[in-house]
Amino acid sequence: MDIQYKWTLREILICAVLGAVFGVLYLAWVQVWLIAQAIFGAVTMDVVMGFWFIVSIIAAAIIRKPGAALFSEVLAAAIQVMLGSPAGLLLLVSGLVQGAGAEAVFAARKWRDYRLPVLMAAGVGAAVFSFIYTWIRFDYGALAPGLLIAMFVLRCLSGALLGGLLGHWVTEALYKTGVLSGLPIDRARRGAHA
Repeated sequence: MDIQYKWTLREILICAVLGAVFGVLYLAWVQVWLIAQAIFGAVTMDVVMGFWFIVSIIAAAIIRKPGAALFSEVLAAAIQVMLGSPAGLLLLVSGLVQGAGAEAVFAARKWRDYRLPVLMAAGVGAAVFSFIYTWIRFDYGALAPGLLIAMFVLRCLSGALLGGLLGHWVTEALYKTGVLSGLPIDRARRGAHA
């Protein structure tokens, strides 16, 4: 299947709606993280981080075009900023980094493969990129090596499960409703059954 690079207005709107919805959900997820952190400690961020990658996975799986993962993740970050996230404008950098990490995996597959293992790998890609960013931002080099390894492994697992696997489940649930009819995901599936 040849990739179509030109976006339709409907595809742009779908990405925008996903970005807006997940921007709100991401802001609410901060509360989950803060409560869990109070109970379980500092590595909790790495355990829950994968959810903050999910919109890039869902948007890419539905739209199947270059930029879908990046666009949706940056838009979700912008929505959070507009809603008054205490992280402020730095959240746009986080969205850019996380979206780029997921997008890199889809690019490596030439935007042609959206099977579950690739979606989970995209979650790991977002985790790796975000880990590098937070390493620089929060000076992770000062942390004990064992803690760093645990944080990295937990973040990658979270990206695979909360970003990739959960993103796959959400995409499948949306597809079953029929709302994705006529979009690239639908055309690809119909073409596979033809």
